[in-house]
Amino acid sequence: MAAEISPDLEPRPPDAPHWYVIHTRSRHEAKVEERLRERGLETFLPRVTALSRRRDRRVYLQVPLFPGYLFIHTELAPPLYQEIIKLPGLVRILGIKGRQQPVPQETVESIRALVSSDRPYYPWPYLERGRRVRIMEGPLAGAEGIILERRERKRRLVVAVELFRRAVAVELEDEAVEPWPDRYSPKKTLPGAISPRKGLGTDKRKGVKR
Repeated sequence: MAAEISPDLEPRPPDAPHWYVIHTRSRHEAKVEERLRERGLETFLPRVTALSRRRDRRVYLQVPLFPGYLFIHTELAPPLYQEIIKLPGLVRILGIKGRQQPVPQETVESIRALVSSDRPYYPWPYLERGRRVRIMEGPLAGAEGIILERRERKRRLVVAVELFRRAVAVELEDEAVEPWPDRYSPKKTLPGAISPRKGLGTDKRKGVKR
């Protein structure tokens, strides 16, 4: 369940601009985005192509990738916060424990890389755990996420937004990937990496330093 912030709570103290998640009423994403842009604010509403069936034909439409959500990049100073939460169609700004919670810059940049590439991408079930990697080359270079490898040998990169528990997946081709740490969770030693403690010491079997 997505974390929420009521409009009457205190806004986050302003500092450097961050990406925040705005929750909108159903089918109001584009209208809220337009109103935010009219105020000179940077927004990001990722879209995906979806098939819509009409009575006499089928058409493909661009619809929100995460229905009911869009991103905004701002310092979120108190006066601006009060103005934003009063916009028609806007429900709330997501956060944790009564304060707005920024989305990691790397997450937004990874989603942007996916939707701007020529690779097929689509909504995916939210993932909490998995082998985290970064794409090293090609149109998705720099994108970070969880790598999935299936029996049919199709590889997918899944980018998850923890704040509202949604994810998007993109199909990979021959891109090289490298292990990548999750900077927003306890640090773990990457596969194949040498722990500082293991890099020193004495081999008791041979009696020599390693």
